[in-house]
Amino acid sequence: MAIAVMVISCKKEEEKAAAPIITYKSISSTTAVEFSNSLTIQIAYEDFQGDLGESDPDNFSVRVRDARLNDYDWYHIPPVTPENQELHVKGALSVELDPLFLLGIGTEEYTRFSIEIRDRQGNWSNTVTTPNVLIVDSL
Repeated sequence: MAIAVMVISCKKEEEKAAAPIITYKSISSTTAVEFSNSLTIQIAYEDFQGDLGESDPDNFSVRVRDARLNDYDWYHIPPVTPENQELHVKGALSVELDPLFLLGIGTEEYTRFSIEIRDRQGNWSNTVTTPNVLIVDSL
């Protein structure tokens, strides 16, 4: 006698993440001439509360770290939704970096960049990292 077993799985509705979720999309170039090229990093974002960006331009919500350095560079993004409205948002964000420079005495260096964004509630996104970028001497 054969016994048939049926497995029924119930999937609990996924909880909405409190922190923004970001995905690396692209970088404008993986080579930069020292003091000449500014690079642009594209990331995609998703936020279930829609509380990304700040109305005050002196409040920064994007941080980018050059792997060669300990400190972050900070960037402002304006609100993607009106304040006090909870909306599920998806979109893309471009971060234009200042021209790069060599830190050592050689004629070229590699680095990469780590990016995170913070929502108005203070929740940090995951971290995304670019591929290696070659910085070459301007001479």
